[in-house]
Amino acid sequence: MIEIQAVTQRFGNVEAVRKVDLSIRKGEIFGIIGRSGAGKSTLVRTLNLLNRPTSGRIVLDGQDLTSLSAAQLREARRGIGMIFQHFNLLSSRSVYDNIALPLELAGKSKAEIAAKVEPLLELVGLTALRDRYPAQISGGQKQRVGIARALANDPKVLLSDEATSALDPETTRSILELLRKINKELGLTIVLITHQMEVIKQICDRVAVMEAGQVIEQGEVLDVFRQPRHEVTRALIGDVIAHELPKGVLARLRERLARADAGQGTDHLFRFAFTGNDVDQPHLSEAVRRFNLDFNILHGQIDEIQGQAFGSLAILANGTQDNINQAMQYLREQGVVVEELNHVI
Repeated sequence: MIEIQAVTQRFGNVEAVRKVDLSIRKGEIFGIIGRSGAGKSTLVRTLNLLNRPTSGRIVLDGQDLTSLSAAQLREARRGIGMIFQHFNLLSSRSVYDNIALPLELAGKSKAEIAAKVEPLLELVGLTALRDRYPAQISGGQKQRVGIARALANDPKVLLSDEATSALDPETTRSILELLRKINKELGLTIVLITHQMEVIKQICDRVAVMEAGQVIEQGEVLDVFRQPRHEVTRALIGDVIAHELPKGVLARLRERLARADAGQGTDHLFRFAFTGNDVDQPHLSEAVRRFNLDFNILHGQIDEIQGQAFGSLAILANGTQDNINQAMQYLREQGVVVEELNHVI
């Protein structure tokens, strides 16, 4: 559906994106994640040539966008919707009129606009607010207007650039559920930019991790969560755990791990990941018995990612180094993915 081929984006002497290759499948939700400055937003803006890449090609549904004339590109962009972090609504236009704007610019009649806007209002749950103005609705409702507006021209692809970053957690979940609904009902390909691994976990099928303008890791979301290969990815997953811990607990945990790193303690922080049938097996209790360890469960959850059960636990383990090493090897032999997080939290 979308082929990103050796794309580089320079601004002066700075390479914001460096020789990125990605293939995004039709009908999937593809996440691109990275810290601030990683190049992810710059990359997504090359997909509709808001940023024309310095080199490389963007191929959408078999059409090389980088080779199009200005008029051809304007036409091609109608097949690419985009939603933004700060909504970009016109304050002088009502909810209805903000959604209608792309259709007006395309020269549609009032009847054609109404036939399109009315179902979109229903899809995003804003029919009752159609005549309100942006100042009269919440942030989540504004983003729903932005989503409906992005869908007005029946795009093949929807680009989401940090669309939930300005929203509270509950509103974020509702917006992500709406995007998943749109993906399923309309068969729309969605490319989602975020710095939050929690967002990736909730909605995406596959993910690419960016750092310093490059893709450093990519794959199915479940695989990346189970066994991240790069330190940056492990840190992003560690953020999910840290976000769930109370600040006081997190501060004490960091103190204990610092003492252990200085040779003054025996604490080790681990993340265990289970999938499929392993989520209900007593591997941890067996490890405690066999190797005389103390396990303190700091955080745990069982989710479903891509239709498969996925369990994750943050464990503070205390014991001799030899026993800890043997216990971790035993758990790995049982199919548990083990990561030490002492330097991540």
